[in-house]
Amino acid sequence: MKITSKVAVAALGLVLAGSAVHAQSLDDAKKAISAEQYQKAKSMLKNLTVSQPTKDENFFYLGWVYLQQDEPDSAKLTFNKGLAANPKSALNLVGLGAVARLDKDQATATSDFNQALAISKKDSKPYVYIGKSYLLVPNGGTVAPADANAAIDVLNKGIAINAKDPDLFLTLGAAQLSQLKSTDAYGNFTTVQSLDPKSAAASVALGVISKYANNYDDAETNFKAAIAIDPNYGPAYREWAETDLRWANSEAKMAAKKQEAVEHYQKYLSLTDMSLESQMRYADFLISAKDPADYKILEQLATDMSKSASTNLRIYRYLAYAAYENKDYAAGLTALNTWMTKADPKRIIPADYLYLGRLQIASGNDSLGVQNLKKAYDLDSTQADVFQEIAKSNYTNKKYLEAANAYKEYIDKSHKATLNDYLSEALSFYKAYTTEYYSKAVPKPVADTSLLTKSDSAFSYIQHKATAPVAIVALYQAREQDFKEPDRTTSKGLAKPFYEQYIALTTAKGIKDGDKPFLAEAYDYLGRYYELAAKDDAKATEAYTNALANSPSDSEALDYMKRKGKK
Repeated sequence: MKITSKVAVAALGLVLAGSAVHAQSLDDAKKAISAEQYQKAKSMLKNLTVSQPTKDENFFYLGWVYLQQDEPDSAKLTFNKGLAANPKSALNLVGLGAVARLDKDQATATSDFNQALAISKKDSKPYVYIGKSYLLVPNGGTVAPADANAAIDVLNKGIAINAKDPDLFLTLGAAQLSQLKSTDAYGNFTTVQSLDPKSAAASVALGVISKYANNYDDAETNFKAAIAIDPNYGPAYREWAETDLRWANSEAKMAAKKQEAVEHYQKYLSLTDMSLESQMRYADFLISAKDPADYKILEQLATDMSKSASTNLRIYRYLAYAAYENKDYAAGLTALNTWMTKADPKRIIPADYLYLGRLQIASGNDSLGVQNLKKAYDLDSTQADVFQEIAKSNYTNKKYLEAANAYKEYIDKSHKATLNDYLSEALSFYKAYTTEYYSKAVPKPVADTSLLTKSDSAFSYIQHKATAPVAIVALYQAREQDFKEPDRTTSKGLAKPFYEQYIALTTAKGIKDGDKPFLAEAYDYLGRYYELAAKDDAKATEAYTNALANSPSDSEALDYMKRKGKK
C-alpha cells in the first residue's frame, strides 16, 4: 500500500530532518531520509543497528524507512527490535502504533501512542511522529479530517512542551495543508524558517501552498530557494515537477512545462539514489500526467523495476496500466490479475478496478468489465467518468437502454457533461425505443413511449443551450414526433415544424451529399402530410418533387408521382 497522500506528502515527506542526535552518522541517515534517499538511509541505519545495537533510535528510523518503502511487516519487526534494545523506547512504540493504524487496528494504535507519550515526558519527537502517523494513508488516498485533527491535537501538545522544535511546526503545517487550511499551514511553515533558516523542507512546503493556489511563479521561487539551501535536496525537484504538470494542465500551449516536469522528476530520481520507492513515485507521476507518450516511458520503467531482486508487487499495477494505454490488452490483464490476486486486499485501490474493467471491455468481456467499472465508482464516487465508459460499451453492444441510463448517470454525477454527452444520451433513449418498436416480440402499441419523452428532453436541452439550433437534433426531434402520430391519414403534423427546421438549417449551411437522404426523408414526410392529412395536392407535389431532387430513386415520391400521373 502506498502510504502517503499527495497533499500530505507535499510537506509530510519533507519533515524528517532535524533533531539533536548523539551520533553524526545517525544525523546523516536522517538527512538522507529527508532527501528521500531511502536506500542510502537504509544502508546506513542497518550498519548502525549492528555497530550500536543498544541505541533504540537506530531501529526506529530504520523502521520508518521501511514504512516509506511500503514494507509495513519489515517496519514492525524493526520497531520490535528497537523495543528489545530499550523497552522504554517511546519512538518505537510510536512506530508500532503507525503500523497498527495502517492495518486499521485503531485500538492498538491508540494504546501504543498513549504509552509512548507517557514515557516521553519532555521529548517532543514522539509527538512529531505520532502526528506523522496520523497523516499516513494507504494506497495514495487522502487524509481523513478526523485523522488530520488528531494529528493537529497531538502536535499542539508537543509544541506546548517544546516550542523550539521545527519538526513539530513542519508536521503541523502538513496536517493543516492536508485539509487545505493553507493560511494556517503557511504560518507554521514560516515559523519553521524562523527556527531553522536552513530548512529546505520549509521552502518546499511553502512552494506547495503556492502550487495549490495556482501561483506557479511563487511556487518556483520557493523551490529554487530550497535548492539554493541544498542543491541535492531531491524533494524540491519532485514538487517542482508536479507543479510544472499542474501548470501545464491549467493553461493552453504548455507542452514545454510538461517536458520541464519530466526533466525535474528525472533530476529528483538522480538525487534519490534511484531507489525502488523513488522509481515508483516517478511511475505514479507518469500516470497522473496522462500524457500518451509517458505510458511508453512507464512501461519501460515498470519492466526495468520488475527485474530488480527487491521487486515490489505494485510493479504489476504499473505494467497493467501502461499495457492498457499502449493497447497491449492481453499483457495488461495478465499483469493486473497478478497484482489483484497476490497483493494484500488493503492495497487494492479504485483505479485498479477501473483499469481491470477497461482491460476486460477491450478484451471483449464487456459484462464483467462494466461490473468492475461500477465497482470503481462504488469505491470512489469521484470516478463518475466510468459511466461514460460504461455507456459507450453498452452502446457498442446495442444495449441502448443501458447505455442511455449510463449516460444520464454520467451527466448527473460528473458535473462536466458537454452537449455531446446529452446528444449521446438522447440517441441512446431514441434507439432503445426504436429497437423495442420494431421488435417482433413487442406489439407496436406496447412500445414504451416514455423513452421518447426522455430522448426529447435531452434533444430539447441541446437546442436550448447551443449557440444556434442544431440540424441533426431537429431531424431526430421530427422522427420522435412522427412516432407519436397514431395514423398517417389523421396526422396532426407533430413532426412538421421539426422537419421544416431541419430543411431550413441544412439548406442555409449548404447542402452536402451526406445531407440528401435526410432531406428526402423530410420532404417525404411533408408530402405525406399534405396529401393525406391536409389534402393539399399542390404542396404535396412540391414536397415530393424536392424529395426526388435530393434522391431520384426515392420510392415514396416516385409512387406518389405515379399515382397522380405526374412526371
